[in-house]
Amino acid sequence: MKRYKTIGITLLIFVNIFYAASQYPGAVFLMIWPGARPTGLAGSFTATADDASSMYYNPGGLGFLNNSSVTVMHANWLPGLYPDMYYEYLGFSRNLKNQGTIGFNAIYLTTGKTEVIDGSGNPLGEYTTFDVSIGASYGFQVNPKLSTGVSAKFIYSYLVPDWVWRAMPELGIDAGGTGLSWALDAGALYKPLHNLNVGMALLNIGPNISYTSTGEADPLPRMLRLGVRYTPLQNQIVKLSIAPEITKVLVGMFYDESGTKTFAEKLNYELWEAWKSLGIEAQFYDLATVRLGYFEDISGQRGGILVNQGGSEEHIALTDFLFTKDHGSFASKVGLTLGMGFQFKGFQVDVSYDGFIYDFPTQNWKISAGYNF
Repeated sequence: MKRYKTIGITLLIFVNIFYAASQYPGAVFLMIWPGARPTGLAGSFTATADDASSMYYNPGGLGFLNNSSVTVMHANWLPGLYPDMYYEYLGFSRNLKNQGTIGFNAIYLTTGKTEVIDGSGNPLGEYTTFDVSIGASYGFQVNPKLSTGVSAKFIYSYLVPDWVWRAMPELGIDAGGTGLSWALDAGALYKPLHNLNVGMALLNIGPNISYTSTGEADPLPRMLRLGVRYTPLQNQIVKLSIAPEITKVLVGMFYDESGTKTFAEKLNYELWEAWKSLGIEAQFYDLATVRLGYFEDISGQRGGILVNQGGSEEHIALTDFLFTKDHGSFASKVGLTLGMGFQFKGFQVDVSYDGFIYDFPTQNWKISAGYNF
């Protein structure tokens, strides 16, 4: 009973944090999907969480891992935006034999070198920006159908070194181009049937991160992930799974600048604004896997269905495209993700592509390698 009372108090604290948050998050690199396999499923991995990338999506999945697992990922992330930007992920988990599973993971993102030029066009030097997160996780199996887990992470963001402010006093800033914070994650994975998983995770719960000397701070990208994984077909030849998921960025929830919206109107907006994902995974002979995903972030103008409306292109939800009138003409672009993988004797290699989500010209490949032992 004491354990459940503690969980209830913790959830009340989380709710207060969400409602007090400002409208826009910082440390947005924590919102990027790590792992080629989850990316091929459009990020729908909360109800799967069966490898070393589960520490990002749902630490609750760790309790069901019966062996040790390691995964690494590399991506030249969105080179159409920053040619030198790349993203790395490292995850490791180890089962402790009836005492749960521990895990460690690290995320690193850099946009490459940034050249500093003053107002007269004189080059002053260059530096490399980066964001890093290092975390530790623990998950345990409550009973044969339920596993829960928690994570703690250290977050560091290096955007502008202090020497830039000193070299450019006209900016009126003395320091503050780096940010430091920490966060907690919590999740659960429930398996009510042999072919059905239900997952939930609360991510990035921690103090705001500040980048300026003024004391202003941005909330971390606190998120709620809810997902289901259903496997309608499984035999010696093929295993087919379907995974729908919804992700809600909790920062700025129910924000109403006009102050005129009803609660129902604000709730409908929050549901419309949430990220929606659908992943389909087919594994053949336990050797090769193909993946297809669909993603929509309508308020962020990513994914969904691209249509022409009054001479401009807009992203709309799939349900609006199918069931409403006057939504515009189809612009021949859908927010799809693709992936494939090969596995043999514990080794696994996965590749994914999600460049269709973005409007600007870019390639966005991710490659992961993993080993279970």
